[in-house]
Amino acid sequence: MWVIFARAPPPDVHVWPGRRALALVDAVAWPAVWAAWLLVLSVPLGLAGQCALAWCGVAAVRRAVRAVGENHRYHFTTWRWGRWILLALAFGYALKLAAFLSA
Repeated sequence: MWVIFARAPPPDVHVWPGRRALALVDAVAWPAVWAAWLLVLSVPLGLAGQCALAWCGVAAVRRAVRAVGENHRYHFTTWRWGRWILLALAFGYALKLAAFLSA
């Protein structure tokens, strides 16, 4: 038997001046970074790489449409993932400092 729990959609965010432009930059930047990373890999990716690049393009367009058209529902990816990346970097530097001080 399948039990399905429907979650309530997240509330709309407050729209402030300049948010639409920053959302557009955020929406296009992340797929562009992934595409750039795919292009600089030294391993030949073949058809899978071309499909991944196409996916990056489609994702950038879909995210841009949502960032501009439905700005009140767009959530910044940089804020979502930046916190965790910053936490991982801080943890790594703390480990490096602990190793340096113990030697």
